Amino acid sequence: MPPSPDHIRATVEGYLTRHPSERDALAALFVALAGGDDPTSRKTFPTHVTCSAIVIDSSDRVLHIQHNATGKALAPGGHNEPGDKDLPGAALRELGEEAGIPRDAVVPLPGFETVPLDIDVHDIAANPAKGEPAHQHVDFRWAFLLRAEHAVTLQTEEVSRYEWRSFEDSASPTVRAKLALLPRPTHS
Repeated sequence: MPPSPDHIRATVEGYLTRHPSERDALAALFVALAGGDDPTSRKTFPTHVTCSAIVIDSSDRVLHIQHNATGKALAPGGHNEPGDKDLPGAALRELGEEAGIPRDAVVPLPGFETVPLDIDVHDIAANPAKGEPAHQHVDFRWAFLLRAEHAVTLQTEEVSRYEWRSFEDSASPTVRAKLALLPRPTHS
């Protein structure tokens, strides 16, 4: 059973407790949550939820993977699947699928077990080949610490390479800003 609208709403409210100035940016998500469609379904338009894993290694670097579809270096992540029980679980499944890092190789960043590090709203262009209109992804970005060094094994159908970037070089400006606020060192 996918995450319920109530679970998503509670997660967003927890996030907004930390970042109240972002409420207006998440207005489209609140509209989607009030609708009758599953907000985690890739077929829910004009807005649906995606999840990403912000993986931090022992050198305070963040894993980025090159997505073939966009050509962008991003955190591992993507659409929710029907078997995903919660939002962080969707991010962990995507991490395993795209980067080959199993869920037991990471732990939630302390203080971020039930609240994402970042929530980003971004526009997706129409894809007539898939019958998808232009829409928005609301990406819940969950922070995890890599427990020990682990090989990255890419799913080459979707991703082409990976790199570890410093907090300051993280691809997302909003993630970069929130990582800068974390106490260091992140690993004990």
